[in-house]
Amino acid sequence: MSNEKLTPRNVDFSEWYNQIVQRAEMADYAPVRGCMVVRPYGWALWENIQAALDKRFKETGHVNAAFPLFIPMSFLEKEKEHVEGFSPELAVVTIGGGEKLEEPLVVRPTSETIIGAMYSKWIQSYRDLPVLINQWGNVVRWELRTRLFLRTLEFYWQEGHTAHSTEQEAREETMRMLQVYTDFAVNEAAVPVIPGIKSQTEKFAGANMSTTIEAMMQDTRALQSGTSHFLGQNFAKAFEIKFLDENNALQYCWTTSWGLSTRFIGAIIMTHGDDQGLIMPPRLAPIQVVIVPIFKSEPETAAVMETVARILTELKTTGIRVKVDDRKEVTPGFKFNDWEMRGVPLRIEIGPKDIEKGTVALARRDKPGREGKSFVPQAGLSSIIGDILTDIQKSMLARATAFRDSHIFEPKDYPELTEVVQNGWAYSYWCESEVCEAKVKEETKATIRCMPLGQEESHGKCIVCGEPARNKVYFARAY
Repeated sequence: MSNEKLTPRNVDFSEWYNQIVQRAEMADYAPVRGCMVVRPYGWALWENIQAALDKRFKETGHVNAAFPLFIPMSFLEKEKEHVEGFSPELAVVTIGGGEKLEEPLVVRPTSETIIGAMYSKWIQSYRDLPVLINQWGNVVRWELRTRLFLRTLEFYWQEGHTAHSTEQEAREETMRMLQVYTDFAVNEAAVPVIPGIKSQTEKFAGANMSTTIEAMMQDTRALQSGTSHFLGQNFAKAFEIKFLDENNALQYCWTTSWGLSTRFIGAIIMTHGDDQGLIMPPRLAPIQVVIVPIFKSEPETAAVMETVARILTELKTTGIRVKVDDRKEVTPGFKFNDWEMRGVPLRIEIGPKDIEKGTVALARRDKPGREGKSFVPQAGLSSIIGDILTDIQKSMLARATAFRDSHIFEPKDYPELTEVVQNGWAYSYWCESEVCEAKVKEETKATIRCMPLGQEESHGKCIVCGEPARNKVYFARAY
């Protein structure tokens, strides 16, 4: 790996992002156009994301299962809005085993249809409900413009699919899972997201209502980072998902679906990274602490490595994810840059002088240069490091939140909105007309990201047309 400098964010944010993903060995371009190879370091981060989410899913009563990668084309055609929404992105298999297939198979872009077909078999009575299933897997969407993690032909995700006996229960599930995503993003990834409801134009194809968590990247663009959909009875009617209620009457189920993908890795990179590379939130970082031994002569080596081994054992015992960089072919300076590129939250440097003094040198990744350096005693080191990691997590969230809030504006009129969305978000009243929504998109490339939850009831005038409006929305350019 080279120590060559990254393109600065303020020169070319897109190029900075592409370089960081490859140089930090998160992912690489695959031989198939638009696909990526997730490298071990990137996959380790995804595994930590999976573990944090999976724990939350299970705590809310969900169980995991696996459904096929191939979906009969006729399934997608059963829900009109769904097939219209996905048809431009479908990958279709027409030949299998050298023979033309009787019915083409779609490589799953999402699983509402095939899971709906199974639920119609499994659900007979109100006693079978609710069904709360999640699956971890991969999906394929034939995207024209791709970017590592953010938008690729094939990506990894989880998709939850639930069936309920009442509309209220399904709506509660939709909002519960949105809250799970919000909690995960804020508390595990230190990404301050805004939960809200999508406009009808921006909602998931086949849903009655889509909710989302929206995050601001450092170029002020929005990134849709997770979605939760109330599907009403659309898929239940398309796939005959029915149950006998307590009065022995046949009813259609109410269903939901929700998902978060490897795109969230892009959110972490673009929310926290700097011109030296990644900055990993400690709670998700594959490696939380890296130890760099420093020595010049053979006698020094033995003493330093003995102390390193002891500290390594102590940190591992307390559950800290730690690695020793004992490479002999590169200099300490190279190692420092290497681990800064990879965003490891905390670096410990141990040399002969540290052993004499009974101390270690620490370098925080979230604070550049001298500001992040300190010397601490070796005694009680695991406790000190635990506290520092907690503080890094907290300060990363505070910094990202301050950046976001300083780039959200409330323009006084439409001309000001068109200026604001070039380098920030506009928070404005909207009359809920698709005409006004389309005008903003056409003239500024900004879309309605969400109508945030928990707004106090108020009245104003639509920023676009001046007609009465009851809700404010965020307008922003997005990935």
